[in-house]
Amino acid sequence: MQRALAALLAALLATPAGARTLQSTTLTGGLTLPYYASATPAAAGADTAMLIAIQGYSRDANRTFDAAAQAAAKDGHAADTLIIAPIFQVSSQNDAKCHFPGVPAATAADALWHCGTWSDGKPALNGGVTSFQAMDQLITTLLTRYPTIHHITLAGFSAGGQYVQRYAAFGNPPATTPIHYVVSDPSSFVYFTPYRPHPNPSCPNYNNWKLGLANTPAYLHRSAADAQTHYAQSSLSYLEGSEDTGTNPDTSYKLLDTSCGAETQGTYRLDRGINYAAYDNTTLAHGTHHLTIIPGCAHSVTCVFPNAAAKQALFGG
Repeated sequence: MQRALAALLAALLATPAGARTLQSTTLTGGLTLPYYASATPAAAGADTAMLIAIQGYSRDANRTFDAAAQAAAKDGHAADTLIIAPIFQVSSQNDAKCHFPGVPAATAADALWHCGTWSDGKPALNGGVTSFQAMDQLITTLLTRYPTIHHITLAGFSAGGQYVQRYAAFGNPPATTPIHYVVSDPSSFVYFTPYRPHPNPSCPNYNNWKLGLANTPAYLHRSAADAQTHYAQSSLSYLEGSEDTGTNPDTSYKLLDTSCGAETQGTYRLDRGINYAAYDNTTLAHGTHHLTIIPGCAHSVTCVFPNAAAKQALFGG
């Protein structure tokens, strides 16, 4: 009953009818990946772009879609940008901590993960496809369906930011269309070397996957060295809310990774983002990946994505 009421409230508060539709794509092995999609851009010609927005830990794909759509409208790109928001599904038996109002329940055909495993690139529980391979296949499907798309932005917030940051290193999307990655307010990053800004000698596993590249799982299908090269050569931006620090409720502190390995990266999300951008600048991309601090925003995708300061990262201007 509570879920039904929550779903009704979410529907009433959602963007206008027709702003997003629920679709799905078939993955290797026959499982499906549902996603929200905007209407085909009216100006579906040579200048068509695609913005893929990745949900947070709560699997708020509808809210993340709406934030991306609002950003596109504010920045004058509603008519030339296809908005997509995939839903990495969790079964109703396992989604007590990651069920967001209005997001459809998983079906028997959907690929399924646990609440957080999709953000690590793990294989689906009911099939061999990983969440990174699911993105590879979704992008391939969308480029076939919309052949005029000339540029893709893959933007993730919170757990979605973790997903995008690691996908930039280990994903294998089609090479035919350039992709810009936007990593926003993640709880942690994968480091490509043993360096940490706040080393802790009593934390022996700080460099294990997913915080580092020790004991990298075989399902990622890429060596550590190749992953670092791939990441360093990617087009990528970091976004961090200026108020995404401290333990206040608006920072979602309860969902922050507070393991000793994560805390070698910094205390709060803003600290970790600033530290990682500095590490990237000196070790990885040497200044081609840029950090933007989004003023007035704590841990809120509906604040960060539509903010004017995020325009360059999301839309290139």
